[in-house]
Amino acid sequence: MPATKSKSKGKIFLFHWEKAGATARAAELASDGWHVEMEYEEGSRGCKNLKAFAPEIVVFDIAEKAVHSRECGRALRNVKNFRETPFIFVDGSAGDVSKVTEKVAAPIFTTSAGLKKTLSKYAA
Repeated sequence: MPATKSKSKGKIFLFHWEKAGATARAAELASDGWHVEMEYEEGSRGCKNLKAFAPEIVVFDIAEKAVHSRECGRALRNVKNFRETPFIFVDGSAGDVSKVTEKVAAPIFTTSAGLKKTLSKYAA
């Protein structure tokens, strides 16, 4: 019997500023059916790789180095191809959420526990 290839839910680019956390979250998303690329060290490299990957969704962790996620989100939102892309920001303090809201158009906020449910709205 031929092997069946499971259909991907879509492409996610993940910005997470801690290697172990990035790897764990990417593995969790991949096991849920998403095709995931990630960046955990350098925002400018991540933005370049994201443009080449062309994801349907961008996920930013704001629990660690929220300013990096905020600035990447701000810069990417100004790129024509990403003006309508869902930008999902995960965790972070109330202050982090407020600053993201000031700097990034149309942010979506969730927690780690709510991420799967939030992403389900965008699954292919």
